[in-house]
Amino acid sequence: MKIKKPARDFLAGLTGIATRLLFAFKLRHIKKIVIFAIPFLLGIILLLGWMSARKVREVVIEDFNQQQLVLARHAASQIENSLNILKRELLLLSLSPSIQYFEKVFMDKRMAIAFSSIKEEGSLEVKYIERGGKNVYLVNRRGYQTTHPYPDDMGYLNWAKDANNKGNILITGVFPGIQGDPASHIAKMVVPVWQVSVDEKHPVATNLFSGVMMVNVDTTVLIKKITRGIKSGKTGYAWVMDNKGTFLHHPEEEFIGKNAFEARKEKKPTISFARINEIQKEKMLKGKDGKSWYISGWHKGVEKEMKKLIAYAPIRLSDKNDDLIWSVAVVAPISEVEGAIHDIQIRQFLLEGVVILSILFGGLLIISMMLRWSSSLEKEVTEKTSELKKREYQYRSLVEHADDIIFTISPEGLVLNMNDYGCNFLKKTQEDILDKHLSDILPQETVELILKASDNVFRSNTSEQVTCSVTIDGKVFWLSINLSGLLDEWGNVYKVLGIGRDITERILLQEQMLHTEKLASMGTLAAGVAHEINNPLAIILGFTDLLLEKEPSDPEVRDMLKSIENQGFKAKRVVENLLSFARAEEQKRIDVDINKNIEEVLTVAGNNLLLNKIAINKMELEDPPPKVKGDPDELHQVFLNIINNAVHVMKGGGVLTIITNITKAVNGGRDVEIRIGDTGSGIPKQYRSRIFDPLFTTKEVGEGTGLGLSVSYGIVNKHGGTITFEAKTKEESEETGTTFIITLPAIRNVEG
Repeated sequence: MKIKKPARDFLAGLTGIATRLLFAFKLRHIKKIVIFAIPFLLGIILLLGWMSARKVREVVIEDFNQQQLVLARHAASQIENSLNILKRELLLLSLSPSIQYFEKVFMDKRMAIAFSSIKEEGSLEVKYIERGGKNVYLVNRRGYQTTHPYPDDMGYLNWAKDANNKGNILITGVFPGIQGDPASHIAKMVVPVWQVSVDEKHPVATNLFSGVMMVNVDTTVLIKKITRGIKSGKTGYAWVMDNKGTFLHHPEEEFIGKNAFEARKEKKPTISFARINEIQKEKMLKGKDGKSWYISGWHKGVEKEMKKLIAYAPIRLSDKNDDLIWSVAVVAPISEVEGAIHDIQIRQFLLEGVVILSILFGGLLIISMMLRWSSSLEKEVTEKTSELKKREYQYRSLVEHADDIIFTISPEGLVLNMNDYGCNFLKKTQEDILDKHLSDILPQETVELILKASDNVFRSNTSEQVTCSVTIDGKVFWLSINLSGLLDEWGNVYKVLGIGRDITERILLQEQMLHTEKLASMGTLAAGVAHEINNPLAIILGFTDLLLEKEPSDPEVRDMLKSIENQGFKAKRVVENLLSFARAEEQKRIDVDINKNIEEVLTVAGNNLLLNKIAINKMELEDPPPKVKGDPDELHQVFLNIINNAVHVMKGGGVLTIITNITKAVNGGRDVEIRIGDTGSGIPKQYRSRIFDPLFTTKEVGEGTGLGLSVSYGIVNKHGGTITFEAKTKEESEETGTTFIITLPAIRNVEG
């Protein structure tokens, strides 16, 4: 229904009034909301400040204790490393032939060397008890000595005699040092000695029991060397206890040698040490690591009840005895971190005050600016939207008209989009490509290369370059693809942009240049080799001919001379081929009828084709016959080389196809194209890049020289033409075979 003009004016005016009333109504309510919102926001800020201060305290304490745990683990690792050094040296000493076979001349020196290398690890002495138990040989800081065994030495000797303990190391528990010194604790490492090594005097091992090797270790020295440098915060320290709960090291020297569960109670009987006792019993003595806290009554000379942070880690003395575990702890009073927490909280409260003042003074300013900004923002959004649409149109035009394959893929390998050029190149539609996996579009080898490179882009946001091949309608194309990441608003790669360029012509040109370089190098080499071989070969053939002229009466000798002559002529032909390949001989340049030239070759090779059951059931020779300017004898050689290769690969019979025509699709009909195809097994992929290389052949020894195709390549190149091939193996097609394609410049154009 059409509305008349007065009615439209009325409705427009009514709409304007309603809009202004609505705007005024919203503005009043916005002011009320701001008035109530500011105190609410201030309360939220104070609450969040309190919660943040509490969280900061927890985080700082947790971080400090985590650092203590790192120190404890590091100390445990160092102590284990020192123990492993002792174990390793003890094992090496037990494998010394001078120890095993009780060679006194070298025994004391070998033990002295071992002791000097481990005495800094807390070793007190190295002791060897012979199998009879009569004598003990030991080395300590006073030198080499011979004594009698102690009663407990015999127990270790009996343990070592058990063949089941061969190669094992026995580590004893910790016991007080000599004369009960509380500041010294000893542990023993014991290893059996069997005669399993060999030397010049004992070239065969007897495998008999020889004795027992032992190292006495002052664990207090070993541990103190590592733990004395540990400092947590300003006053924190480390202590170590063994698997029985005895302090092996503690800054409070009166605690060393005492039970950890009793020593604290003796010093401060008024304080409950239940929490630290529980940690020691359930965690440390069971070989666990972790961190916690407990109540103590002193720290570094300060006598008062205080809370301490503790981190602990196990020291494993043996891989075969889970009960033989020490534990190292790093402790510090919580006051170490409270000072830092206090400074952080002061700065946080000051920051909150600044924020509150900013909210109070900025509230009204924000309201006034908000109304002004809304209109300008709306205008800017409209302009930016229009500009964005324009840029999007320009981008789409650029992408769609580019002569490159432009596409994007997801992390799963799905093709999200592709420009028209890419679809046309792959001869597919958008429906065939979009949201399809790369493996549904491209060959598997190419897909693996692209996906591997795209995974690197997704992980590290770096550009990747991929060179790969694709086969379209039986023709191989080479692509150079650059892959780069597209980032989302968080800076993460959410899809990969690929830009592919067809570099097939460049690859073919590089291959042709490579073949040319190989031929040039091989030509120089071949000329030198042929010259060096020709002289002795001429002498061999000359003397063979003289011997044959004498007509020896012995038929066997005459047959051998004939064999020498035949083989000499074969070698001469190889040399002639090398010389022909190596130097450009003077050519006959005449008009050559390609069809006639091929028929002459088939006449020569006809008998060979017949014997090998090879038929020529499709010989298409163009009429009128195409002609080229060249040397007919050299072209004979090219066609004959290719036909002979075809005969070789079609063992048991096959079909030889020969086609000639003047191609109109290439160079406007100025080239003659000759196709010679066989039905053999095809050229494997791994050999295709090398078949024109001089002296490369896949034939058995004596069946080929590897010069046929390289010579043919040189002849065709000299005539200004090209020689390529198409091959299909049974893995690529049901119909196998190889077709060589030779193009030569025609001497006339043929229309129609």
